[in-house]
Amino acid sequence: MTTARIEPLLDLDHSWAVVDVETSGFQPDTGRVLSVAALALDSAGRPERRFHTLVDAGVEPGPVHIHGLTRERLAGAPSFEQIAPELLAMLNGRILVAHNAAFDHRFLATEVERAGLRLPVERRLCTLALSRRLGLAVPNHKLGTLAGYWGVDQQHAHDALDDVQVLARILTHSLLLAARLDLPLPIVACGGNDEVSSGPARTTTPRCPWRNPGRLQPGGPLVQGMRVAVTGAVSVPREQLVDQLVVAGIDVSRSVSRLTSALVTNNAQYRTRKAERARAEGIPVIDEATLRRLLGDVRPGDPLTTATTRPAAPRIRVTTSPRGPLHDRRVLIIGGTHEQAADVRAAIAGQGGTAAVNFTAAVTDVVLMAGGEADRRLARIRETGLPVHTGSTALGISVPAPAAETAPAPVTDPDLAAYVGRHRNDAAGPGVPVVVGGEVIDLPDAGAWTVNAAWRADALAEGTEVDVVAFLLDADERVVADEDFVFYNAPVSEHGAVALSVDGDSEQSLRVDLTQLDEQHSKIVVAAALVGGATFGDLGAVALAVDGDLVTAATATLDAATTERTLLLAEIYRRDGSWRLRAIGQGYDDGLAELAARYGVVVNEG
Repeated sequence: MTTARIEPLLDLDHSWAVVDVETSGFQPDTGRVLSVAALALDSAGRPERRFHTLVDAGVEPGPVHIHGLTRERLAGAPSFEQIAPELLAMLNGRILVAHNAAFDHRFLATEVERAGLRLPVERRLCTLALSRRLGLAVPNHKLGTLAGYWGVDQQHAHDALDDVQVLARILTHSLLLAARLDLPLPIVACGGNDEVSSGPARTTTPRCPWRNPGRLQPGGPLVQGMRVAVTGAVSVPREQLVDQLVVAGIDVSRSVSRLTSALVTNNAQYRTRKAERARAEGIPVIDEATLRRLLGDVRPGDPLTTATTRPAAPRIRVTTSPRGPLHDRRVLIIGGTHEQAADVRAAIAGQGGTAAVNFTAAVTDVVLMAGGEADRRLARIRETGLPVHTGSTALGISVPAPAAETAPAPVTDPDLAAYVGRHRNDAAGPGVPVVVGGEVIDLPDAGAWTVNAAWRADALAEGTEVDVVAFLLDADERVVADEDFVFYNAPVSEHGAVALSVDGDSEQSLRVDLTQLDEQHSKIVVAAALVGGATFGDLGAVALAVDGDLVTAATATLDAATTERTLLLAEIYRRDGSWRLRAIGQGYDDGLAELAARYGVVVNEG
């Protein structure tokens, strides 16, 4: 496939800037950009300009084993402020493209904000999300895996310049496939610096390695592991004070909860939410001068004894249904009422198959029910040569209100047929466990997982949205602190254990780092909520995929009935020293505020 062939297929009035950054850490408030590369492309994916430089941020380079950037290599490189004008001129007016674009965008926006400038980027496209939307038959969506799939030569992984050159070619192939499948691109608004300069405090600190010894006692010392919150003005920049506390072994929290050891404020009469909660909970309140005196004699704490295991070859155990006759088949349902389509999807899952919610390259079969003839996707489906099942029985499943038998149209796009046929062949093999509501799997030994939720992009009318959220719960299935509720206005939990990423108009992801969860967290519940007057009867099914860095642990397709506005998707929970995943699929008629209140979130009215 050549770049030139994309041009007649795409009618896009924009250009691209493929970007990669190498950084000293994983959070932009504590890490810095060490290397940045950008490749400007026209709307057809043809290179126009290239930019690449190392950046000396004057900090320790962090994970040298990943990016290979030592202090010696960075010495003498320009600062970000020096390279910003040329880089921003290249990005101006273009759609930013990156692999995990939210990460690169946040780091660039933070660096630009430090320089007193504004990032001239209003939209971004994540190739990770695009790969998932296309339904590529790959074991994971890492850049190297996609390079191998598309036959792109990767010379130096985690080298910014090589990564953008590889990613630009992957983008070219992906744009062509998206155009042939008539799939909308997952382009989202990102608002320049807005994601780092507005909303709640975004500072996260590493997980404290000491066990919380409880509250500060009158006249007593600070002990490593104590949880301290700060409210109001302090004499030094807040970040500097936080760094001092972290170095001393104090767990710094952005909110006050029943686990808070002390609240620091220079105004005892403060009426902030933190101060009000501290008074209600009987939490000790001290001023900054007292804090500094106590920091001179912090007593040793009790270290956490968190067992760590090196990830081995993943082993998945499904606790309920075995493989069925539709194993490794991905079936798209078109037409029928919501209840009818949900019944067929459930039957497909019961036979070991996967029910698709969008027409992607991984779809192997299509079931056409009454009314599906008007679906705009059907013409493209016919062009692929995919089997379109009609009648009262399809794939051994009874189909209600079947569509009339129709002769399939001849294949008119051999390239598209070849793409889909290739995916169908690649899909053969061990496959990924498909779970239905109530089923449980043991997660392999891996520190981090990404829970991806997707739905049909054109299912909702304008003015309605889907919000994917997470609740970090204790043994009583209640949140402990404000940061235990992760949603669009508070997208990162304490210590960055759970982070929300909005990757497009029909998918959102939650990155869950189990190694950063506090001891009190025993369960993470993932849910979806509809904003506006829509219900899940209007939206249809939600597809769920739980991806690790090396393997997809499980997939599920979850249906509510017709009137629900919130839907519990899945939960990740501790059991006997390991982590498990349960698919749920339970819906409720009330909204997100009521769902949050059930888990102990205090919802402010107005």
